[in-house]
Amino acid sequence: MEEPIVAQPFSYKLELEPGVYLWCACGRSKSQPFCDRSHQGTPFRPVKVEITETRRIALCGCKRSAEGPVCDGTHKTLSPREPTEIP
Repeated sequence: MEEPIVAQPFSYKLELEPGVYLWCACGRSKSQPFCDRSHQGTPFRPVKVEITETRRIALCGCKRSAEGPVCDGTHKTLSPREPTEIP
C-alpha cells in the first residue's frame, strides 16, 4: 500500500473563514495543506473540510492522522524513516 508523503512533521495551524476546503491527503501538493491536484495518478484523493464559522484549526501535516484532515498528534510518533520527499 502506498504511503502519503509527510508534507511537514507537525500541523498547519490556520484561521479559516467559512467555506469548503480540500485538504491534501497525498502530501504532494505545493499548496499545503490544501490540494492542488498533485494526487493525480496516485490512490489518494483530497478530503473535503467544511467550515461553518471562522475558527482556528490544526490541519494534519504528516498525512497520517486518524482524524483525517484534523491533527491528532500522530506526527509525534513518526520515525525518521517516514517518506518526506516526492519520489
